[in-house]
Amino acid sequence: MAVFEKPHALIDVPLHYCPGCTHGIVHRLVAEVIDELGIEGKTIGIAPVGCSVMAYNYFNCDMIEAAHGRAPAVATGVKRADPENNIVFTYQGDGDLASIGMAETVHAAARNENITVIFINNAIYGMTGGQMAPTSLVGQVTQTSPYGRDPKLCGYPIKVCEMLSELVGPEYLERVTVNNVKNVRNAKKAIKKAFQNQIDGKGFSLVEVVSSCPTNWGMTPKQALDWIESDMLPYYPLGVYKDRSAEQKEAE
Repeated sequence: MAVFEKPHALIDVPLHYCPGCTHGIVHRLVAEVIDELGIEGKTIGIAPVGCSVMAYNYFNCDMIEAAHGRAPAVATGVKRADPENNIVFTYQGDGDLASIGMAETVHAAARNENITVIFINNAIYGMTGGQMAPTSLVGQVTQTSPYGRDPKLCGYPIKVCEMLSELVGPEYLERVTVNNVKNVRNAKKAIKKAFQNQIDGKGFSLVEVVSSCPTNWGMTPKQALDWIESDMLPYYPLGVYKDRSAEQKEAE
């Protein structure tokens, strides 16, 4: 009896990610959700520039490559072209979503576009060599902050879920992580809810996944998972930051 199977929505090829990188875990969760919801044939993924640039090699659904930061804009066009049939998700890193693509992110959320956004926050630019990202922590050493991020020079790290929660538009915002089994399970629930919201026509859903980047952090995979717990989660607390449906039920 089979007790474990690869999701059909995930192509059976080796991933190019570094050892200890949590992109692969999140890829699997997205694929499992696509399988369970039975939407593979109508799902379209949007992957921009960044470590996820080759996501088209891994997902068994249609994929579109977007310019750096522009995935929400591309997703908006794809969804509006056939809103009754297309299930559209973006898969973006923090340098992409929270820096060059911040305007696209904010305005897609403000319009409550009926799309699903998977946001990988590993506090650094991964693919381009480890530069400081908008989400890099105060004091964090990167290639462009060799003495640690100084808020007097670079400002403070951006908390995307908290910022977007101040907008009227978004339907659902949750921050999760995948550094242990319990958190992986919670992350899957959040991702599934984000896709189900789109199926139900509720609007913009974003799941932020606090993730690791052992290579650019200069850590072993184990150290990186521990650093998520000790350093990232105190600044980026897990939880639901907006759920309009739940708020409406409570009001009733």
